[in-house]
Amino acid sequence: MDTKIVACKTIEDELLYAMNKVNITYPVEWVESGLHVTPKKLNARLSEVLCQIKAQRVLVALGFCGNSVLGIKAGDFEMIMPRADDCISLLIGSVKERLRISSEHAAYFLTDGWLRGELNVWGEYLHTKEKYGKEIADSIMEMMLGNYRTLGLLDCGVGSIEELTETTKEIADTLNLKQEVIPASLLWVESFLTGPWSDEYYIIKKPFEEINDKDLIIYDVL
Repeated sequence: MDTKIVACKTIEDELLYAMNKVNITYPVEWVESGLHVTPKKLNARLSEVLCQIKAQRVLVALGFCGNSVLGIKAGDFEMIMPRADDCISLLIGSVKERLRISSEHAAYFLTDGWLRGELNVWGEYLHTKEKYGKEIADSIMEMMLGNYRTLGLLDCGVGSIEELTETTKEIADTLNLKQEVIPASLLWVESFLTGPWSDEYYIIKKPFEEINDKDLIIYDVL
């Protein structure tokens, strides 16, 4: 079947690695990672991208990201999307496991792709510090990250976790977070690329159907 992928650049490294591993060569349309902080903008961008695609099947490789996918409509193709609250759960392997790790480690998760993204917490901190000073920047970060104790570095076996640890040491120290490497897995990503696709883990839409509220149920945490 003629298949294309629409994916968030936050997981570019992991997706390309998984595609190579399972020998998938579908063309990929990348969506800017910074859009996930503004659901309306991400929704509009996804709609724009999907309207331009000509294929029989489209795999949408991203999470719900604040319900930004609500109302997204398939074109003249089957559309498949993981039932994941965001890309972090997709990389960890399930929403249930992500919630367990979050609870145990009080972790703010980070990947190399997140660090390269157009908008992220560290970038916002540096911008605020430059514009308003360190005291105000620190105060804002305390409000945003006060409930976190750990900077959870996801290790999916892609790239060097040692380099990521070194790169993010300043972030952890500045934000008063303890660095911790969190073992992750690309099994869900690989399964997403190859199928089969079950209703439990995927939203499956026929041509011209749209994603509704009921589609955003995540069954693996019920």
